[in-house]
Amino acid sequence: MKPTIQEALNWASLFLKRHNREEKVGELLLIHVLGLSRLEFLMRLQDPMAPEKYDMFKQMVESHATTGIPLQHLTGEEQFYDRTFTVTKDTLIPRQETEELIYYLLEDLNKRPHLTDVVDVGTGTGVLGITLKLERPNLNVSAVDISDAALGVAKANAKRLAADVTFWSSDFLSALIETGQSVDVIVSNPPYIPYSDLDSLSDTVKNFDPHLALFSEEDGLYSYRTIINEAKQVLRPHGLLAFEIGYNQQEAVTALIRSAFPDAIVETKQDMFGRDRMVFMYQDV
Repeated sequence: MKPTIQEALNWASLFLKRHNREEKVGELLLIHVLGLSRLEFLMRLQDPMAPEKYDMFKQMVESHATTGIPLQHLTGEEQFYDRTFTVTKDTLIPRQETEELIYYLLEDLNKRPHLTDVVDVGTGTGVLGITLKLERPNLNVSAVDISDAALGVAKANAKRLAADVTFWSSDFLSALIETGQSVDVIVSNPPYIPYSDLDSLSDTVKNFDPHLALFSEEDGLYSYRTIINEAKQVLRPHGLLAFEIGYNQQEAVTALIRSAFPDAIVETKQDMFGRDRMVFMYQDV
């Protein structure tokens, strides 16, 4: 007998719970496998599942439960700023904190319409650069990454979402420096986790997110130090710098910025949980 959608969901919830995984993953995987909206899913819980769909679903649930492979690697996508982005093993899975970085940056750009040339450093899936371009079409957006595989994903996302973003293969801002380019805004969610924190991370993160996008030398500060130093050659005198940071890096990142840009204003912004998660630098306040 074919199991109903509800029976499949019940099985998944129990299986995930036994393996100390979030039960919600079962519902999300079912919706993906069935190709339904959440409302359609809820309305069809008593419908039987096709055997091939059930087998696919069961395999995904078991894989996630036993290995920790992220939901997004099983579905190949993640939502960011109400848009669907393709993700792969070569890209960092977009996080909610990064949506807040976009929100605050857009607020600042509304107050500073003269800032139009933007570069997203370490673009990964392209969520920062692509979202900025789609939310503010007047911006001229470039995005750089050292990973050619990640750039391929970002370019595909930009094409599918019709975002006119220019992509560069670059180690931080080196390509812009070499070609003599300058910008008004530098935004980045760089690698910032110290290698010493590796063992404390969940298996879904340390075993599946690319380490190139996660970890940084110098207690997690190498990426910030490099971008800030290179920004002195790239950022225009009235420019803006926006970083996502680790929860305990506010003082260190602020000090690095003030050392390089002593006349600038540096502000810390909190995420929805009240944690210091973004640092902004303004030169035109």
